[in-house]
Order: sequence, then C-alpha cells, then structure tokens
Amino acid sequence: MHLDGTMKSVVELDVEAPQEKVAELFEDPWTFPQWMDDLERIEPVSGSMSRFRLVPKKGTLVFIARVVNGEPPHHAQLALDAPTVSVSVTGRFRKLSDQTTRLVSEEIFQFKGLLGHLFGWLGRGAIRRAHRRHMEAFKRFAESQ
Repeated sequence: MHLDGTMKSVVELDVEAPQEKVAELFEDPWTFPQWMDDLERIEPVSGSMSRFRLVPKKGTLVFIARVVNGEPPHHAQLALDAPTVSVSVTGRFRKLSDQTTRLVSEEIFQFKGLLGHLFGWLGRGAIRRAHRRHMEAFKRFAESQ
C-alpha cells in the first residue's frame, strides 16, 4: 500500500469461454450474487442499473456501485464507493481463441481517513486474497454458462 492510501490488486487468468460472453457476464450486475460468495444481493439505487448497492451477507460495508463506460467486449469498468474506501474495478478481456479469453481484473483501492488507511494497511493481504477468490469464482461461473 502506498503512503497516499492507495493499493492495487491485479488478477490474471484464462477463462474457457468466448470473449463476448466473458465480457457480458462480467458487466452484468445481476450475476454478481451468483459468483460472489460474500454478496447477499444487489439493489438498484436509481431507476436503471447504472447505480446499484452491493449488500454483503455479513458485515456493514455496503458499496454504491456505478457503471463506468467501457469498450465491450474488450474493457469494462465499475466504480465502488463506501464510507472508508473507493474502488475502481477494471476488467480487460483479450481473445486468445474462439473459446478462450484472458481476463485481467485490476482493482485500485483508495482508502479514506485514518480508519480507512489503517484498515487498508492491515487488510491488504486479505483484500488481495478476496479479489483472487472472486475472480476464480467468476471463471468457474463463466465457464459453466
């Protein structure tokens, strides 16, 4: 973690599914509870799904998510915000073959305030492990569709 309170986590893996399908599933918030084991549900914040709430199964850290325009099927971006941390999530999808896609998921965390900085510093290993766990779960989910 940097002194300015930022931390970056990158997970790269190959998914045995077409690029378009991988990008479509990654971008669809309605699928998130199907592959994120710690997510209870999503709730729309506005009439459309451009902003939605990520409600965890445990704990109180609720994120407000906002879809940021990407370049499907090559790139998707999501901005997450909570009281102690903001996260920029970027998915990049590179076609390796008709049935294999390289997924590079990058998460940049910006911890807020003293409590957020402390949480980020103490939790950086757990945060990186959770990111990898989510992406491996996404890979299994995408390959089963």
